[in-house]
Amino acid sequence: MAKDGTFVGVMPLHLVGREPLKHPAEQMLEAMLDGWRSQQLARGLSFVTIDSRERAVRRFHMHSNEWPWRWNPQLADEWFTDLRVHRHISHSTLRALQSSLRQFCWFITDPAYGWSAECERLFGTHPVQVCLEENTSRHVSDVESRPTKRAFTRDELQAFFDHADAQVDQIRQAGRKGALSAFRDAVIFKTAYAWGLRRNEVRMLDVVDFGLNAKAAEFGRFGVLYVRHGKAMRGSPAKRRGVLTVWDWAAECLEEWVTQVRGHYPTAGSEPALFPSERSGRVALTHLNRVFARYRREVGLDEALDLHSLRRSYVTHLIEDGFDALFVQQQVGHEHASTTSLYTCVSSDYRTSMLRRALDKTLSAANQLGQETR
Repeated sequence: MAKDGTFVGVMPLHLVGREPLKHPAEQMLEAMLDGWRSQQLARGLSFVTIDSRERAVRRFHMHSNEWPWRWNPQLADEWFTDLRVHRHISHSTLRALQSSLRQFCWFITDPAYGWSAECERLFGTHPVQVCLEENTSRHVSDVESRPTKRAFTRDELQAFFDHADAQVDQIRQAGRKGALSAFRDAVIFKTAYAWGLRRNEVRMLDVVDFGLNAKAAEFGRFGVLYVRHGKAMRGSPAKRRGVLTVWDWAAECLEEWVTQVRGHYPTAGSEPALFPSERSGRVALTHLNRVFARYRREVGLDEALDLHSLRRSYVTHLIEDGFDALFVQQQVGHEHASTTSLYTCVSSDYRTSMLRRALDKTLSAANQLGQETR
């Protein structure tokens, strides 16, 4: 803290003694990013979030070809336009990039950290906020995915799983490597659907994350799944939840994987991961995305279906099967019922049957009332 009560970011680490800088612009940018990283760590943000935000700032720096103290809203508009028109990024991705840039500008323009004064001294100008209300996207919906995103129909889901299972035999018959990985990938996709998991949630599962459910002993040691790497709220640790097993085939699938197949991985004895990679650690998200897209293409399914559609399908199929909406909401870990309802893509047959039951109930009540008044 300076004598005037201000904080000078982490600049004392980089600009100590006010000595002449060999590359003042480059050093100032790195000092700003280091200071911003320290501020975010102090707020409790995850390393993944911090790294993602820094990449966004560096992307804008490369696109604008200007230093932060020379940025202006016009440069930001040009970048946002390029992202929308030429790169065709989604609404949620655009909003995330804008948010990262806005947060960085807030940090370097905050008088408490002294960056503006230091830029004035070195470069004769100062940074400004370039992300304004007029040129940034707003977050007004709980779910920002494209309208085309949807759940699998039951026939589509069965076709996808059948195709994933068939890859194992095809690879073995061809005498090629990869049968073990194909088996693992098929189990991962089934697990994501069977417990309504997000991509990273299923990737981060450990063998010990399953337990007994005293009320459903038929599922054995896979009666309940304890998710430890759920989607975190802003500035908080990963959110945990317990997910009860609802389908017997899911427990049987994992039982076979854990007892008969997983042990063939060289790292299975030393790694806690339920789904290890061929070398070490866990299977990568990029691998899962790539395999899912290939299977979808080979089956001839709609490109609107993505890996997250397995989670949408879980919610939809539970609702169609008559499970209570509150139970489904708790299973998937949604804070609000409205979010769960947005995930629900019930079929026309389900809506028709619901209408038929409601009409039958109304007619039955009317007939009973008529009989009582006679």
